[in-house]
Amino acid sequence: MNFDFSQLSPLVQRALKDMGFEKPTPIQKEAIPLALKGYDIMGQAATGTGKTAAFGIPIVEGTEKGDGLTALIMTPTRELAMQVKEQLYQLSKYKGVKVFSFYGGTSVQKDLELLWRTTPNIVVGTPGRIKDLTMRGLFNFDELRYFVLDEADRMLDMGFIEDIEWMIAQLPKERQNFLFSATINKEIEALAKKHLRKDYKFIRVITEELKPKIEERLIKLSSSGQKMSELEKLLREHLLEKVIVFVKTKKDAKDITEDLRRRGFNVVSLHGDMTQRQRERSLKLFKEGKVKIVVATDVASRGLDIKGVSLVINYHIPEDPEVYIHRIGRTGRIGAYGKAYSLITPEDSKALWRIKKLKESYAVAGDGTV
Repeated sequence: MNFDFSQLSPLVQRALKDMGFEKPTPIQKEAIPLALKGYDIMGQAATGTGKTAAFGIPIVEGTEKGDGLTALIMTPTRELAMQVKEQLYQLSKYKGVKVFSFYGGTSVQKDLELLWRTTPNIVVGTPGRIKDLTMRGLFNFDELRYFVLDEADRMLDMGFIEDIEWMIAQLPKERQNFLFSATINKEIEALAKKHLRKDYKFIRVITEELKPKIEERLIKLSSSGQKMSELEKLLREHLLEKVIVFVKTKKDAKDITEDLRRRGFNVVSLHGDMTQRQRERSLKLFKEGKVKIVVATDVASRGLDIKGVSLVINYHIPEDPEVYIHRIGRTGRIGAYGKAYSLITPEDSKALWRIKKLKESYAVAGDGTV
């Protein structure tokens, strides 16, 4: 089937047009027709390839204003929950479908008051908060037809498997399932085999136009004391561009942000010591381009799809090579060109070796993720 958006209902088409969707990405082209036919789907796709719409469009297409709770979407982080909720809200705005998100770091009381007043049609959230609200009896899953696990590999890495299994046990047996993951390993395959229907479809789309086009550059320094002056130099060379500076700790994020402000830069932080409201404000300013620089810990390295990030700077190289891959993946979205610069000192040699080995394994697998 040669799928395009014209085959969807007029209200969804209208929303897609408002959002600037012109034609489906490869994963949307593969997944949406199968999803509309009712198949369960396991998709291997990174953030930035259009996967949210790949499961979001079929869910919105199949949900009406007068329905009860029809869809539950679980994400590993609150940032991703906010992002998925926003896209589904935009997709469903002409249908009048109610989309809400729930995640830790916010007031449980406000969630309770909201759910006492109204019944959502689509719920997006993190496992801990969704489980908490479910145990309080706030969700009625009798009409639930769709269940999504987004970034399943990250869910498992973060230790959410028990909460996920508990939640699945509360859902109707007859439902359509979507499982998306950037990587597929034995644990993910076991999860799919256990919870997806036997005729589920596995979709893995890696095409040349979607491969990241990232210029990676190592800037070798003799000591860590040279990093701030080199960072300042790079930021002044890219004043008009959106830049994410990745650092190791929350203290680093605070200190470097303050140092850059003293040097005249308009910059915000994103780290775990910030309240949810502070984090949302930083993200909003950065996404809207009102602030061009964000200094972040790895809380921001995965799952965030921020348009127009042209440069990622690794102020500190991560010990885990997978984290490096996720960091640099914040630029070069859906085939766009991006740059990733790393400030390197002699003590980074082991971390660099691990990154090199991981990239070699990706190249052998033909994954296209590096």
